[in-house]
Amino acid sequence: MIQVNHRNSFSRIITLCAAFLLIFSTSLFSQIDAASGDATAGEALFKSNCGACHKLYKKMTGPALYGVVEKYEEDYEWLGKWIRNSQELIATGDARANAIYEEYNQTQMNSFEGLSDVDISNILAYTNTPKPEPVVVKNTGGGGGEGGGVSNNIILAILGFILLLLVAVLFLVNNTLKKFAQAQGIEVAQEETSSRKPIWKAFVENQFLVLVSVILLLLGGAYFAYGWMSQVGVDQGYAPVQPIHYSHRIHAGENAIECKYCHSSARVSKHSGIPSLNICMNCHKSIGEVAGPEAGELSSVTEDYSKEFYDKEIQKLYKAVGWDEATQSYTGETQPVEWVRIHNLPDFAYFNHSQHVSVAGIECQKCHGPVEEMEIMYQYAPLTMGWCINCHRETNVKIEGNPYYEKIHEELSKKYGVEKLTAAQMGGLECGKCHY
Repeated sequence: MIQVNHRNSFSRIITLCAAFLLIFSTSLFSQIDAASGDATAGEALFKSNCGACHKLYKKMTGPALYGVVEKYEEDYEWLGKWIRNSQELIATGDARANAIYEEYNQTQMNSFEGLSDVDISNILAYTNTPKPEPVVVKNTGGGGGEGGGVSNNIILAILGFILLLLVAVLFLVNNTLKKFAQAQGIEVAQEETSSRKPIWKAFVENQFLVLVSVILLLLGGAYFAYGWMSQVGVDQGYAPVQPIHYSHRIHAGENAIECKYCHSSARVSKHSGIPSLNICMNCHKSIGEVAGPEAGELSSVTEDYSKEFYDKEIQKLYKAVGWDEATQSYTGETQPVEWVRIHNLPDFAYFNHSQHVSVAGIECQKCHGPVEEMEIMYQYAPLTMGWCINCHRETNVKIEGNPYYEKIHEELSKKYGVEKLTAAQMGGLECGKCHY
């Protein structure tokens, strides 16, 4: 009877399986194929994994990734290893990996061991997306902040046409009446102009008419003089041109950036503050140009504010802070930006942002208007004394969770016989509250 050594057979099977798995595992990277990838799925993966350091068409912390498929077309296995764990590949002494590592100042790339072959194929398919041509959409007046109202020139033209029409109608009526009188045999009396006094002489000789006219002129002049003097220092609607164009509509509106992210001192200080350019660079270090309409990230590019316009403004920011896009570093050559102040109170008027923002919980739009819709920032409110007083008279004080006001509120509520107290009833109309 022949004895079969099952142990040796079993070990051979295990060895063959291990060899097969080893061969299969080493061939995983060769299955990465950009041509079979899904660019749409790859876009989401790119933004969540790669977008912090890479752009498609522009160098950032890492190299621009458009064209990487063509560059490594013959060596997807190496590319897959680099994407999954670049530091491990560098540690093996790989010449190409170390060259890239040194070129980018030994910046360490994150490890992406969790990405599958399909994920990498999708990302590579997205990086192969050609750069879209910039598109400019004509402003039809239906969106944005200007609205679709009738212009003043059209209104004046309509009024002028109506006036001419009335003159023509009166002329025709006059001629018709003359013809009718002649047909009835009625003689139209002609005034003798030789004996009639000039109108100015008749006016001067009529003392009552002169007195009434003088009184009306004095009252009218006083009214217009008071109106003009009341507007001194009132800059409602003031919208100066800034050295670097900043669109609140894009930042606060489309991108929903909170006002106090940039104007952080409004929470704790009298002034809201002008944001430092370093705050701008928190985002614009990575954002060197706006996305076109095809990318779906800028919904209202117009003829006046095209993609090229916004890109040039970002370049002004880079020049001001001394940022070199090519080397991704600061040159140290900075330039001051002379911003033009929009909201400006007189020196004798005191206003504390933190008191209104942090304590009262008032939204920025209450005073500054719909800033999220403003392409160009302008002064929304008149900021007059009367405007502030009316707000104090109409606004109830919020005492919930604020023990400072509880006892005062309780006593004053009894005095005024109300449940809710306004800022005016809490002393908000005292002169010393706003004036030194």
